[in-house]
Amino acid sequence: MSRESLSNIDAAWLHMEEPTNLMMINGFFQFDGAVDFERVQLTLQHRLVERFVRFKQRVAESRLPLRQPYWEIDPTFDIDAHLHRIALPAPGDDTALRELISDLASTPLDFSKPLWQFHVIEGYVGGGDLLFCRLHHSIADGIALMQVLLSMCDADADAPWPEPAARKGGGLGSLFRPVIGAAKTTGKVAGTVADGAKLFLHPIETAGKAKGAASFSANFATRLGRLTLLPSDPKTVYKGKLGVTKVAAWSEPVPLAEVKRVGQAMGGTLNDTLMAAISGALRRYMIGRGESPDGLDIRAMVPVNLRSPEEALKKLGNQFALVLMALPIGIEDPLERFLVVKSRMDELKDSTEPVVVYVVLQAMGVAPAEIEKFGVDFYAAKTSLVLTNVPGPREKLYFAGKKIEKLMFWVPQSGRMGLGVSIISYAGEVIVGVITDQGLVPDPETIVAHFHEDFEEMKALVEEIEEQTYKGPVPVMEETERGRCKALTKAGTQCKNRALAGSAYCHVHARIVADSEDMARG
Repeated sequence: MSRESLSNIDAAWLHMEEPTNLMMINGFFQFDGAVDFERVQLTLQHRLVERFVRFKQRVAESRLPLRQPYWEIDPTFDIDAHLHRIALPAPGDDTALRELISDLASTPLDFSKPLWQFHVIEGYVGGGDLLFCRLHHSIADGIALMQVLLSMCDADADAPWPEPAARKGGGLGSLFRPVIGAAKTTGKVAGTVADGAKLFLHPIETAGKAKGAASFSANFATRLGRLTLLPSDPKTVYKGKLGVTKVAAWSEPVPLAEVKRVGQAMGGTLNDTLMAAISGALRRYMIGRGESPDGLDIRAMVPVNLRSPEEALKKLGNQFALVLMALPIGIEDPLERFLVVKSRMDELKDSTEPVVVYVVLQAMGVAPAEIEKFGVDFYAAKTSLVLTNVPGPREKLYFAGKKIEKLMFWVPQSGRMGLGVSIISYAGEVIVGVITDQGLVPDPETIVAHFHEDFEEMKALVEEIEEQTYKGPVPVMEETERGRCKALTKAGTQCKNRALAGSAYCHVHARIVADSEDMARG
């Protein structure tokens, strides 16, 4: 194959690589037991390297000025350079695993070779073997890479092996036919992009805005001006000089059904719930470090998908933009924080900001290195973290004959950001990962613990509301405190929630009243 120039966006992510922030997406499959190393190697060879030419290509810089780097076949490609076997140091516990993963996440890839590596990690006492992957962001975005990883999986433990003869014709469409077909017949992979774990913003709406970008020049200029004039994020424990060492942690799985229930009871969505809990966790961590978050917002850089799932199957590369989401870490009350998050999320869903950022990234991809670095640092100064959500399958899958019990990944950060938060759903559960610069936040596991604490507080609040809430017509108090819901609880006291704007009731009782009126009319 002849040389293939990187797209402007892919080149931008390639050039963002710095010793203090490696542009790698890190993640793992955890299995239900020990894996067969030879079968893992053959699976990668047949289902990754032979199917996706990008995984045999390395990046080469053009000798001509202002020309993009290009992909070329590595003439000395050897899969042994990309798959390694590691024995987890004693005692093989969670701490040892976190330390190993942190070390791998801090180690750059070899740019003389294709930009990916897999590591089989053996000896973990907390479960089965792990397959840890390191994939450079210039290859593709998180959605496309998730599809690539899933294409190597089977829907059943007894899937045919050895691998059937490889199909000819190439292209992601043909590659995914066996996987998609299995999904339709078994239901195991169906709904890879689960309704409960979509990206934070609607990709189809955003994609439509991107494709109609020719008619929005005035809006573009206005939005670009607003982004440019945004002040830098406040100086907190999450901001500062970066080092080369990263540390990673991840949560225990949380049932998606519980997250949905909390979101619905509080008048929002699953994503609103997760964003509110993460905001609360970052607030708690600051307090624990002796800083006051009261009254503060910090901005998260949130990736937004710009293609449909069908488009994601057709080609690799990066097809996403970014929006800036203000996290209300200054709000102590969990319900108030949730409602603010929901309001801001709703505003972003109708924003053209992703299109603006996408165009800026395109321009940065062809700009001289000094200008690109200035642009990355300029916009990174306006944020404190990257926060991303990648949906996984609804049912458990198999890789190299072993069941995948858990999926996890960590998002890279650009510029001078030292905090990344990632969310992934899999088989009815959601896991939150945190990766940080060791010099700024040496204990990301504390943020993870605070996430669980904040979510449990939200659950308790919902349970209290549900326990005290009438299921039928709601009694109303004659005299109420200004701004409070006028509903009377089962205990005979006035509801403590704030009334919605333009309503006498909070989000919970307003829905009950509406349901009661509908029943009366019906």
